Amino acid sequence: MARLAAIGEDLFELDAIFVTHEHDDHIRGLPALGRSLKTKPVFLTLETAPAIDWAGPPPPVETFQAGARIDFGDLRIQSFTIPHDSIDPVGYSITVEGIKLSFVTDLGYVPENVRFHLAASHLLLLESNHDIEMLKVGPYPWAVKQRVLGRKGHLSNDVAGQYIGADLPAEVETLILGHLSETNNHPAIVEMTARQALDQRGRAPRLVVAEPRQQSEVFLF
Repeated sequence: MARLAAIGEDLFELDAIFVTHEHDDHIRGLPALGRSLKTKPVFLTLETAPAIDWAGPPPPVETFQAGARIDFGDLRIQSFTIPHDSIDPVGYSITVEGIKLSFVTDLGYVPENVRFHLAASHLLLLESNHDIEMLKVGPYPWAVKQRVLGRKGHLSNDVAGQYIGADLPAEVETLILGHLSETNNHPAIVEMTARQALDQRGRAPRLVVAEPRQQSEVFLF
């Protein structure tokens, strides 16, 4: 609420909520938010919906099959399956007035179907979760380290850089790197890795590192 207010927006003016998956760091506030918004729909996949504990009467819930397109107002919202260790995780691409915005975090690698759905994006929010060496020597239990490093875990800086260097769509004007681990990463490492990948490819989109616990700017197109 505070971050929306800081940019002159009112939480209660939101029209809908789109959920990517049921992990606690993504839906911890969803039951309370749903109760506050009351009549505003929450969109989530058929398989994810039963995993949400609303702790009371739920708001209107709209379910869809992962991979489906949802037309909501002027927005064409395309969901797509991503590889993560949750029930039915998805990313989203949103197209409006000829502009395509894509959002994908919480994935262990970048499979072909994700590359397909990110194609022709003008703005891309991509995960750059951890530095591999920081994770290996960091405080996480070994089982958690293996999970993060696995093919259903999270994108490392290096893997994000490989995607940027080889497959970043030519249309991308703004590249936002996010979902950074506060324990196993540093924004300077994220930026350095991404800039090296962009330099190798000869690309110069705007690069923004979305730091943990800090509000980003507003992106306008």
